[in-house]
Amino acid sequence: MTDKQVYIRGTGIISSMGSHLAATEKSLRGNRSAIRPLTLFPLLHGSPLPVGQVGGLSDSATVPRTHLLASLAARQAMDGCIRPPDAIILGTTTGGILTTEKLLRSNDQQKDRYRHHGLNTVANYLADQLNCTGPALVVSTACSSGVVAIALALRMLRRGQAETVLAGGVDSLSRLTYFGFHSLQLVDQAGCRPLDQNRRGMAVAEGAGMLLLTTQKTDTCFAELLGAGLSCDAYHPAAPHPDGQGAFMAMRQALTDAGLGPEEIDYINLHGTGTPDNDLAESKAVRRLFSLPPPLSSIKGASGHSLAAAGAVEAVVATMTITRGLMPANTGLRTVDPALGLQPLTHPLELPARAVLSNSFGFGGNNGSLIIGAADVFQRTASRQRGTGLAIHGYSCLTGAGGTAATIAQTQTGATVAGMAGIEIISANLPPRMIRRLKRLPKMTLSLAAAAYEKATTAAVNAPKPGSVFMGTGWGALSETHDFLTRLAESKEQFPSPTDFVGSVHNGPASQVAIMFGATGPNITTSGGDYSFEQAVMAADLILEDATQPAIILGADEGHDPFSRLLDPSIRPETVLADGGGALCVTREMKDALCALSIPFYQSGKAEGVIAALVDALGVRPNKPSGYALILAGIPAAMHREGKQQLEQFMALSHLSVPVVDYRNYIGEFASASAVATSLAVSFLESGHIPGALVSGGDIAITSETSNILILGLGRQITAMELCRP
Repeated sequence: MTDKQVYIRGTGIISSMGSHLAATEKSLRGNRSAIRPLTLFPLLHGSPLPVGQVGGLSDSATVPRTHLLASLAARQAMDGCIRPPDAIILGTTTGGILTTEKLLRSNDQQKDRYRHHGLNTVANYLADQLNCTGPALVVSTACSSGVVAIALALRMLRRGQAETVLAGGVDSLSRLTYFGFHSLQLVDQAGCRPLDQNRRGMAVAEGAGMLLLTTQKTDTCFAELLGAGLSCDAYHPAAPHPDGQGAFMAMRQALTDAGLGPEEIDYINLHGTGTPDNDLAESKAVRRLFSLPPPLSSIKGASGHSLAAAGAVEAVVATMTITRGLMPANTGLRTVDPALGLQPLTHPLELPARAVLSNSFGFGGNNGSLIIGAADVFQRTASRQRGTGLAIHGYSCLTGAGGTAATIAQTQTGATVAGMAGIEIISANLPPRMIRRLKRLPKMTLSLAAAAYEKATTAAVNAPKPGSVFMGTGWGALSETHDFLTRLAESKEQFPSPTDFVGSVHNGPASQVAIMFGATGPNITTSGGDYSFEQAVMAADLILEDATQPAIILGADEGHDPFSRLLDPSIRPETVLADGGGALCVTREMKDALCALSIPFYQSGKAEGVIAALVDALGVRPNKPSGYALILAGIPAAMHREGKQQLEQFMALSHLSVPVVDYRNYIGEFASASAVATSLAVSFLESGHIPGALVSGGDIAITSETSNILILGLGRQITAMELCRP
């Protein structure tokens, strides 16, 4: 048996080089740089820095710039395709931040105007436009986000979970990224000159790239997505591993995934940002993998670095290399840095190519590589078998009550655990030197991961450390984002904080976990609003292969005043501010596991017949024991009416007579509440009973006939997670 082939049916691209494929090709053939001084927003001091800005966008758009860029590229990729995609997987780091910055500067307190801030709103906007009722997933792994999104789509398609997926990346320019990278002294004021001996840094840019991927070949499928590799440096929050170890691992894994050898790659699209350290690290990795590197170049001297969009934009360019025989030049290069040991293309090269390797690397050491090839040229490799479900060996949670033990104890009484634990409680299990410069969310994340791993290894001897990290967060590091923007405004744009900028990226906390454990495997952060943790579980289930090495899956969000009250639609003025999260230590090995976790359903709440589809997916039948001891239902306050109706319909159609707990009434209103609910469910299965105080009765014994707990997500999305004792 082999994996399904995944074809590229359509592409969409918009960047500073042009707003469609033909304009991009013309720009690349002309070896022209599209980097120009910033004009998007006014500056209070100094001359504008060079950026890769998209021209011609409407100033009257009703959605933020990121959403508009994503829509334009998506419609190009979907051209000629009548059927909506089965799923959308999008990489982004900025979301609606440009609009949020404008609102904050005018001190606008109207909550509804911030409704497009969240990263998840970009994918939701595309789903609404394209009538996609399947999963709309968002990954945010800094500058590798677009590649990670495409890698997840590849796994989903290979395993038959979808027939068509729209995948890509998008980011807009913003004050956060413009001033943030400048504060790190990573911007070349003379433009971007990747691999040049005199390079001084990058040029921040914006754009969008989209691939319509399918397992059903059509006459327009001239290229194929052959493989993907993901890794993490586990080295530093912002700097790459000096020897390019993570980059090497990502490229090698992509080749293995594609079933190709290095000698079969005809062209390499380098990440090539123009920063001295990044270019040097990547060159070391390339020379280590390729004894004789093929033609290679970076296009960022032409386009600038469009952050989460970069990997997807360059995947479209890689497809162009396959279909048009165009290998772009390394625009901006004058004198090759001899320390790199590479010979980048100084002029565009017209040469047939059967396979292209494309790299993207980001903050936190998040690395991704793709291999795109000519359709039906390479022989398929054998499918690698994976285990069924995820085996949970350890768990932890944090709530207003405190850590795992305190939260479980308070839950036994039926009392609420909603609130915000003190920072000394959160970080009690962490060395002070590890967290001295960290703010609330990364401290919570490290604490959760450490506690879950400790629980998993209590009775183990020489247990391996986690190799991969999957994190869900609805809002990311609000403290760092708020503090960066506040200092930027108060200092009249003169003294932005580089530390807060690095900490503001959504994947920063998960990268800290990787550094703590030395976890060099895939490191994926999802940001799906109230369904972020469920998306992290999906990512883990897609990516983790058969192995006994543990992985950490976690979800966490911080409560922040004023940002939580402005941004989260479920938090009203009278709502008690709450935060927390949960973490699981998992493997594919069921031996000695506390319980198994699966996610059998994820679909839009707007889909016709969605509740009936949920019942069918769970295999619930009248007069047939369900095996459920408890249903934990998550209904965000902003979707309370819709969620209650969905729950009532589910209970009516399923004919279940099982206790139901609306867990947000106990845990509080924050995006990652489902991660806490999952950890509590594991604790119930471990103890063998469900506290009667939660269900307004006596304790419920968990038996061999009722050994499952169902966790439902309701509202905009309908999700189901099942936990069962092995």
